[in-house]
Amino acid sequence: MTSSYPGNLPTIQYLPPVKPSAIALGTLFTHTANLAVMSPLFGETYHKAMKADSKSDFAKSKEVAKSATLMGASLVGSGVQTYALAALLNHSAALSYKGAAYVGALVFAATSVPTMISQLFQERRPVEYIAIRATAGMVETVGLAVFLTWWGTRPAHELLR
Repeated sequence: MTSSYPGNLPTIQYLPPVKPSAIALGTLFTHTANLAVMSPLFGETYHKAMKADSKSDFAKSKEVAKSATLMGASLVGSGVQTYALAALLNHSAALSYKGAAYVGALVFAATSVPTMISQLFQERRPVEYIAIRATAGMVETVGLAVFLTWWGTRPAHELLR
């Protein structure tokens, strides 16, 4: 069995540079927006923990593992989303808030609108649920793009070029 794969893995040099503080603050921004949507789930888990007979029994439960997994996945996803949007802003040369809002709206349209249409017509979800998800999606894309533009996404060595 021979493989046609040459064995050369892409290196990190192909990833566009983004200011690390922009990634950190953008991750915090996006994660906070995610928590606002997921707070009912964590609220239920908190109330069950308070009603549990012992803290050690609750700590071993499936709900704790589920909540911790959800929180970790949300944090990692927020970081990846922030890096991707910051790199897109850098490459699109969107330096104004208006340009950043356009880029964020384009990302929102590409990622959230198909899901919203599916939820509305195929899954028949309540309109209130879709509106909340749409608002959260707008904050996570358009809001994040404007926030990153305000903070700045280009590393210092990129500004000297």
